[in-house]
Amino acid sequence: MRTMDRTEAVRCGPVLHRDGGRIVGIGHIDESDVKVAYRRWAPIYDHTFGMVAGQGRRHVVELINQMPKGRVLEVGVGTGLSLPDYHRAHEIVGVDLSPEMLDKARERIVEEGVDNVTGLHEMDAGDLEFPENSFDIVVAMFVMTVVPDPEKVMRELSRVTKPGGEVILVNHFSQEEGLRGWVERRMAPFADKIGWRSVFDVDRVMVCENLTLSERVSVRPFGLFTMMRFAKSRVDVRQAVAAE
Repeated sequence: MRTMDRTEAVRCGPVLHRDGGRIVGIGHIDESDVKVAYRRWAPIYDHTFGMVAGQGRRHVVELINQMPKGRVLEVGVGTGLSLPDYHRAHEIVGVDLSPEMLDKARERIVEEGVDNVTGLHEMDAGDLEFPENSFDIVVAMFVMTVVPDPEKVMRELSRVTKPGGEVILVNHFSQEEGLRGWVERRMAPFADKIGWRSVFDVDRVMVCENLTLSERVSVRPFGLFTMMRFAKSRVDVRQAVAAE
């Protein structure tokens, strides 16, 4: 069977992601889309989307700062806006797919004298180059609507989290009804241009058997974003199934 090229796919309309017949996502994104989009965003990110997302980011960092000291992985660290705000007791590692964004993050930690960041790496969130059970806390803020394969990314976040640790997301999840739902669907075909999906269902992050949702709250501004906290089981689900 012949595979459609990108031009043909655009002519045929937006890519629909379905789960049992229900549309859970609209719009195509691949790795090159993300890199191109965030190369454009890097010079202005802090003063545009970075400001809009600031309250959600601060909410999560304040939450992490109340936890016992540990090793924290921030996936999609971007320009490093959150890095100066982490408590110095935490060891922070950041990854991002965009080298331009990472350059900004490296400049920030030097300028602000941040000494608890032990690594900033160019890395694919769907293929993290860390061993299993490497981090006490893994946080991904405004990432899941950006990545080509969010289900794969969720499994990677779980894999590198220690048993008993936490995975924390902040993300936009779409609505089916009302004006906001209408706007999100009109934006959906342009996902590859703007660098994120406006139509994205919460079920796409509920894919890991060893992650239990412990908290879900809307965060400012306007409740556009949702914070979700997942606790990783202290027992390896695969080993438990094998034992049975």
